[in-house]
Amino acid sequence: MGMSVTISEATEQDAEQILKLQYLCYQSEAELYGDYSIEPLTQPLDSIKAELRDGSVLVARLGDEVVASVRATVASDATAHINKLIVHPRMQRHGLGGRLLNAIEERLGEDGTVRRFELFTGHRSEGNLRLYRKHGYAPVGTERVHDRLTMVTLSKDVAANAFVASA
Repeated sequence: MGMSVTISEATEQDAEQILKLQYLCYQSEAELYGDYSIEPLTQPLDSIKAELRDGSVLVARLGDEVVASVRATVASDATAHINKLIVHPRMQRHGLGGRLLNAIEERLGEDGTVRRFELFTGHRSEGNLRLYRKHGYAPVGTERVHDRLTMVTLSKDVAANAFVASA
């Protein structure tokens, strides 16, 4: 009998697994853009622990193993900034990224204070762009980082009554 993937709030005990998974997942992005100095590959463990304290971090587990994660913070303008949606390479293309994206949106949107979700990815990251568009995100801006990388910002408004619990 196989195990199922569960999604839950991350704890400080998950920080090291998240860091190792992040390092693994961002190798393909670094290769795609020819830049191995990107922040996800150089982020220290203490910084991830701070994100766990200061934001909302979800993990997907297969047994005891963290196989996916997503982080978010809410700004004073009621925009939820979603970032570092990562899925272990062996778990990709099975809907787990979409499940995590839905879960973080639901978590952040349930109290009614968030009005908009925003995230970003590189212009060559077709899989990411496809996932975000499938979940209702639309491009709202670009920023050229250097000659090989342009960041694409995507957003979507929180739909009215989107997070009302069913009776």
